[in-house]
Amino acid sequence: MGQAGEPRRVQAHDGELGAAVARAQEGDEAAFAVAYRLVQPGLLGYLRGLVGEDAEDVASDAWLEIARDLGRFRGDGAGFRGWTATIARHRALDHLRRQRVRPQGTALDQDLLDLPGPHSTHDQVLESLSTEHALRLIRSLPRDQAEAVLLRVVVGLDGNAAARVLGKRPGAVRTAAHRGLKRLAKELGATGVAEDGRRTLGESK
Repeated sequence: MGQAGEPRRVQAHDGELGAAVARAQEGDEAAFAVAYRLVQPGLLGYLRGLVGEDAEDVASDAWLEIARDLGRFRGDGAGFRGWTATIARHRALDHLRRQRVRPQGTALDQDLLDLPGPHSTHDQVLESLSTEHALRLIRSLPRDQAEAVLLRVVVGLDGNAAARVLGKRPGAVRTAAHRGLKRLAKELGATGVAEDGRRTLGESK
């Protein structure tokens, strides 16, 4: 059920990802490249939501750590996705502390990461938005909702995995993501998916 479901499309590759990670742990470099290819797009989107234009640099730091600690990872493809998101988040927080800046529209702190909502809502949101438009719009959400939506929709984690990344209860994560997605859907309904990017992305609260 392809086009609408980015999270589902991501999860559909988790079997392939798990197999690639297992081979990479045995020293297969080509398998590590496969794992990278499957995870990097979502990870980069997530980091863009946190650190903006510095996402590529932060992702590089995260992948160095991922490669270094790969032997310690235990789990399947979905688990690997969550593990890499946790590492990327730590690198993003370190980066923000060093830069003494906060991400546009989100304040990264304990409350930041909460997760998933109903598939139909986030599928509609994704169908309606280009990636850049989506990231800018997500950054306009309240901070707890913004990162919840990023993990759920962009990284493709389920509620339990997102909760583990954030150190929160799954229910709290689901609630934040659900509220964020509802708000995005409402904004899309109010503004249309727009050509008028600037106004739609910025202000409407």
